[in-house]
Amino acid sequence: MTTAQATLEAPARDARPGGKAPYLHQIDLFRLITFACVILIHVVGATNFAQDVGANAVETPLHFTREAFFALTGFVLVFQNRRREFTAGDFWRRRLPLVATPYLAWSMFFWAYSLVTGGQQPGSLEASMRLLLADLVTGGAWYHLYFLLVTMQVYLLFPVLMKLLRATEGKHRWLLLGSGLVQVGVTLFMTYQPLGVSYETITHLYGTILPYQFYTLFGAVVAMHFETVHAWAGRHRLLLGGAFVAVLAGTEWYYLRTVHSGTFPQVASDPFQPYLIPWFLTVIAAIYAFATRWAARRREGSRGARVVSWAANRSFSIFLVHPLALALLGPVIPVVAEHFGAPWLSVVIYLGTIVLTVLIVEVLRRLPGSRALTGRPRLRRAKAAA
Repeated sequence: MTTAQATLEAPARDARPGGKAPYLHQIDLFRLITFACVILIHVVGATNFAQDVGANAVETPLHFTREAFFALTGFVLVFQNRRREFTAGDFWRRRLPLVATPYLAWSMFFWAYSLVTGGQQPGSLEASMRLLLADLVTGGAWYHLYFLLVTMQVYLLFPVLMKLLRATEGKHRWLLLGSGLVQVGVTLFMTYQPLGVSYETITHLYGTILPYQFYTLFGAVVAMHFETVHAWAGRHRLLLGGAFVAVLAGTEWYYLRTVHSGTFPQVASDPFQPYLIPWFLTVIAAIYAFATRWAARRREGSRGARVVSWAANRSFSIFLVHPLALALLGPVIPVVAEHFGAPWLSVVIYLGTIVLTVLIVEVLRRLPGSRALTGRPRLRRAKAAA
C-alpha cells in the first residue's frame, strides 16, 4: 500500500461503536502544532520590544493560531454530529460546561493575580468587582481568555449552524463565499476603522465570534465534505507544501514592505490585517496535509504516537496554564537576557515556559478541581500509571 493510499484510508481505521465518528489522529497532531505555536508567539512577544521589526516578522505568520483553532472547533463539532440528530439543549448541557467552568475559574484567578501583583489597581472593592464583571463579559482578565469566550459563542450558535449547513446542502461554496466577503469587510473595518469609531470598540470585537466566523464556517464545511477534502489533501500535499512556502514568503515581504512605508511593526503585523487571510487558509491546509501524512504512517503504541496522544490530551490544559507559567518566568527574563542575546533569549524562555506549564498541568490534573482548572477530568494514580 502506498503512503497516499494509506492516507486516504486513514479516516476509516478507527471507527467507533455506537455510530460515533471515527477518531482522526491527524487532528491530535494538528492541535499539538497549533498550541506549540501559540506558546511561541506569546514568548516572542514577552521577550522582545513591541516595535522590534524582527520579532514582529516572526509573530506575523504565527497569528494563524487563533484562526486555526476556530477552524478546528467548527470542524470537530460538525464532524462529530453531521450524521446524527441532536437537540440544542442536550448539546449545550454537554459542551458549554467544558469551557464555561474553566473560563470562570481562570478569569477569577487572573483577576486576583493582577490585583496581587499590581497589574490592576482599581482602588476600591466596588471598582474591583466592576473590573471582574467587565473581565467576565469581555474575556479581558488575561490575554488568552477571549478564546474561551468566543468558543462558548460558537457552541451557542452551533445548532443554528448545523441547520444552515443542512439547508444549504449543495450550495456550501456560496455560503463560504458570502462568509469570506464578510470576513474581508470585518478585517478592513478593524484595521482601518472609520472616523468616530474608537479603538476600544475595535478591541471589544476580539471577544466576539464576528472576526472568526469565516474560519469556523470553513472548518464546518470541510467536515461536511470530509472524505472529498481529505482525499484531495492527500493527493496534493506537494502542492500545499509549495503554496505554504510561497505564501509565507509573500506574507513576510508584504509585512516588511508595510513597515518600510512607515507603519509601526506592531500595526503591520496585527492579526486582523486583511493581507493575512490567504496565509491563514494556506497554513491551516498545509498543517492538515502534513498531519495526515503522519497519521498514515503512525504505528499504534509507538513512541511518537504516545507522545502526540499524551500532548493532545493535555493541550487545552496547557493553553489555559501557559500564560501563568510565562508570567512566573517574567522576573527571570532580564537575567537570561544578560547571558543570551536574541534569539536565544526567546528559545530559552520558550523551553522554560513549556517545562513549567507541563509541571503545573500535571499537578492540577491530580487535584479534586481538575475539571474546572484544566478542562479535563482528574487523573487517578492507577490511570496515570497505566
